[in-house]
Amino acid sequence: MADEVKLMADRKHAPEHLGRVLVLGLGKSGRAAARYCAGLLGTRVDSLSIAAGAENEAAHAFVDEIARDGVSVAYGDDGAKQLAAGADVPFDCCIASPGIPFWAPLYVDGKAASRELMSEVEFAWRESAADSTWVAITGTNGKTTTTACCAALLRQAGMNARAVGNIGDTCLDAVAAADTDVYVAEVSSYQLASTIDFAPNVAVLLNITPDHVHWHRTLEAYRDAKFKILANLPKTPGAVAVLDATNDVVRERVRALKALSPEERGFAYIPLGTKAGIEGDMRAACGADNAAFLDVDGKLHIAFDGRDHVLCAAADLQIKGAHNVSNALAASAAAVALGAPDAAIVEVLRAFKPLEHRIEPCGTVAGVRCYNDSKATNVDATLKALAAFPETRPVVLLGGDDKGTDLSALVAAAHRHVRAVVCFGAAGERFERAFADAADAAPADFKVVRAGGMESALDAALGMAQAGEVVLLSPACASFDEFSCFEERGDVFKRLVAERARTLGA
Repeated sequence: MADEVKLMADRKHAPEHLGRVLVLGLGKSGRAAARYCAGLLGTRVDSLSIAAGAENEAAHAFVDEIARDGVSVAYGDDGAKQLAAGADVPFDCCIASPGIPFWAPLYVDGKAASRELMSEVEFAWRESAADSTWVAITGTNGKTTTTACCAALLRQAGMNARAVGNIGDTCLDAVAAADTDVYVAEVSSYQLASTIDFAPNVAVLLNITPDHVHWHRTLEAYRDAKFKILANLPKTPGAVAVLDATNDVVRERVRALKALSPEERGFAYIPLGTKAGIEGDMRAACGADNAAFLDVDGKLHIAFDGRDHVLCAAADLQIKGAHNVSNALAASAAAVALGAPDAAIVEVLRAFKPLEHRIEPCGTVAGVRCYNDSKATNVDATLKALAAFPETRPVVLLGGDDKGTDLSALVAAAHRHVRAVVCFGAAGERFERAFADAADAAPADFKVVRAGGMESALDAALGMAQAGEVVLLSPACASFDEFSCFEERGDVFKRLVAERARTLGA
């Protein structure tokens, strides 16, 4: 907003008068923004225009629900241009749905027709109470588990905390409900790309690996969108960043922060691990003030603001895999930064269970333990899952809607950790070929099987697995060749496992 705009004293950065508002898209975030602004018509909002995107029954039903004087709608890729016709800068504020990339005509036209374009996360933060607390969590993988765990830790510590954003309600719906003091927000690169003033109290950056390049156009743009979570921390008194220093890309930012004086940096930071891994203490490695790591006793250890917080052992966690130790450590570091007592953190860490579709135990078939990791839609996520079963060598289902990423690291990890892979779906042929090309490096007993869809892949995996072993769905691909989303894929997998258990016995 322009400098002369008068801001509301009881909000983070909300103008008293929003004026003419344009909403781009009617996905979950777009509907939240449209519903919220429609409720302000006649007070803070003069008019609400909705460039709805694709015209369909659901869009029409929503528009009918909020229809009133002051609401106008246009469909199609040129919807923003239609609504903007006849004025140089017709909109004071444009709120863009995260599914619309910055290069799409709807986004380009909306930005050109507005004084300011922002994401729903930015708008929600601005509209939230001035004394509310925000924890923002992003990264290529691990966001949802970390967000859910962090919210649970803060609630156990007596805070009125709620997981929002890409987990649960949208940030704006939660702000509108006005029943939360601490917003623990899972935020994506899509949402962060269109932030301006967003300044959380704690920012958690888990990792950055290649993903969503089709949306951002380059890996560098994807990285820079993630880093925007740190951009405004100096504006928030006492702000803290939690940064995964085991990740090469994030560690570069840690180095840059270390080179600054506390005054130049403007916020504190807690590095997770070091280049050597999650066991590394960044205080010893490079003289950092704070650190979070797995200590020599195997315990989650957070050193912050001159105090050491020694929590539970990694072995006590119910969530499997080294990556989940890192997620738990990140959530705990955020909770420590906000003053949560150690006893409350330990109690939740020991009780916190795997989330749905994230290395989720989903039953046993003839003694074979089955796990649903449908959320693993990229290679990096699957690499973590493959290493999560050191006690056995799983049979793994790989495939789906191919993202075309390099498979060499996946093949090498499968050779180290896995007894067999079943390549299925649209990506099945390319995955099978990648394993065939590296057959000389495979263990002697390593097997590669090709299947059509996921159901036949599960049956092939169960046919190879022995009692006491593990069958793991961790596809390293999107789901859209066979399913509408990764959630549907995971739900179907669990249903199929249950059916096999009834037929073959648990």
